[in-house]
Amino acid sequence: MKLLDSILGNATGIFTVVIVLIAVIFNYFDDPDPVKYNSMAEDTKTLEENFRQQNKSCFILGASGETGRMLLQDLLGRNIFSKITLIGRRTLTFEDKANENLVQEVVDFEKLEDYAASFQGHDVGYCCLGTTKAKAGTEGFIRVDHDYVLKSAELAKAGGCAEFHLESSRGADKNSNFLYLKVKGQVEAEIEALGFDRFAIYRPGVLLVDRQESRPAEWLARKFFGAVSAVCSTAMSIPIQAVAKAMASNTLLQPEQKTEILENKDIASLGKGAGQ
Repeated sequence: MKLLDSILGNATGIFTVVIVLIAVIFNYFDDPDPVKYNSMAEDTKTLEENFRQQNKSCFILGASGETGRMLLQDLLGRNIFSKITLIGRRTLTFEDKANENLVQEVVDFEKLEDYAASFQGHDVGYCCLGTTKAKAGTEGFIRVDHDYVLKSAELAKAGGCAEFHLESSRGADKNSNFLYLKVKGQVEAEIEALGFDRFAIYRPGVLLVDRQESRPAEWLARKFFGAVSAVCSTAMSIPIQAVAKAMASNTLLQPEQKTEILENKDIASLGKGAGQ
């Protein structure tokens, strides 16, 4: 028994040292320190009230997913939009009565052209659509993360939407040799070309969340990066609540340029300060 305790103790010590070393390495390659979001918390209430007076409406794509669900709750809590529309493949049910006034548009993403009316009349659009190759296969992944997202953005732009917020991924690059990052980068570039008055791209790292349909590899990755995050802030991971808060909070700010890219550390800074 003493031998077993000794082995377990040594293993725990080694694991701790490894986590610390990896955290130091990640911190070295971390994103540059965010500049414009540090004072957000002090001005949040004023910004929310000013935005609320503009009587704007928005839509959310992917409200049934992890980020979309969190984003919806954050926006409802702030009460900054006069109307929130959920666009998805099925009607969502909610226990909270605060959600009863939501507008829900059920669409067939394979025939989005037939549902152009669902994308009309919104001031701001949020897109949290996404899947994986493991879940949908290569073709399914491209169809969801590229085709559905791009077509939705096109219809939103044609319908008068001025502002589009896209949840993408850290490392997104249209020239990447990795399919996932290449597709994410391609759709970013193609939406930018549509010419929204404002286009915000969010590139989070590994999303720290207990998914309802968690896969073993994802579970292991979240536990690993969760342990690293406990040691220090890292560019590689982020709590999903912080992503949702950042998307909502950034909406209140005036961008310096039409297209803005928020890397993981920007998202963490903005998400941490929001609503505090």
